[in-house]
Amino acid sequence: MDALLKNIRKIFPISKNSSEQLKGIFKEKKFKKKAPLSFENHISTKFYIVKSGILRSFITDNNGKEFIKFIYTKHSVVGAFGSLIRKKEKNVIIDCLSDCDLIEVDFAEFKNLADSNKEILQLYNNLLELLFIKLENRFYELSSLNATELYLKFKKDNPGIENLIPLYHIASYLNKRGHDTWLYNADYVSDKNYGNLKKIFNNFSSYKSYFK
Repeated sequence: MDALLKNIRKIFPISKNSSEQLKGIFKEKKFKKKAPLSFENHISTKFYIVKSGILRSFITDNNGKEFIKFIYTKHSVVGAFGSLIRKKEKNVIIDCLSDCDLIEVDFAEFKNLADSNKEILQLYNNLLELLFIKLENRFYELSSLNATELYLKFKKDNPGIENLIPLYHIASYLNKRGHDTWLYNADYVSDKNYGNLKKIFNNFSSYKSYFK
C-alpha cells in the first residue's frame, strides 16, 4: 500500500493525513483471469488501481467482434469513467487478461472525500487530466503511426507483454478497426508468432483468417 501511495503522490503530493483517509476507502482485491469488472449496459460504481496483472476495456459490435480501447498494467487507474461520472449505462466491458491484484475504490466514497478535502480534490482533478491526456495520446497514435510503429511503441511501453497475453488482444488494441488486415504486417505476424497459438488454430491460414 505504501508503494501505491508513493505513486499517487506523483499525481499530487497529498499529506500523510490525506493518505490515511484514502487508505480508509481502499480495498485490496484479487481477481482471476477473465473476471469481469464492468459489464455492458451497466452503471459502474467502482474504479480500480492495478497493483499487478493486466486488464482490458473493450466494446463489441453487432456481430460480436471485440474492439479493445485500452490495455491496463501496473499502476494504471481502471474504470468506466463515463458511467461513473454521469451515472449512466455504458457499453464498455472491463475484464482481466491475467490474474490481478487490484485496489478497489468506491467512486461515491472517493467523491465525498474530494468534496471535504482540498488535497484529494486536486488529486481527482489531476487524475482526470491524466486520463484525458491518455485518451488524446491514444487517438494521436492510432491516426499518425503505422502498424510497425504502433507495435514497437507498445512493446517499448510494456516490455514482455506479448508473452503474457494473446497476440489477438494486442492486434485489437493497436488497430482502431479491431482485428483487421494490419495484422498481416510482416514485421508482426510470422510463423513463429503462429507457433505460440497453434493450439487454437488449425494452421497459419486459419490464424490469419480469424482477423478478417
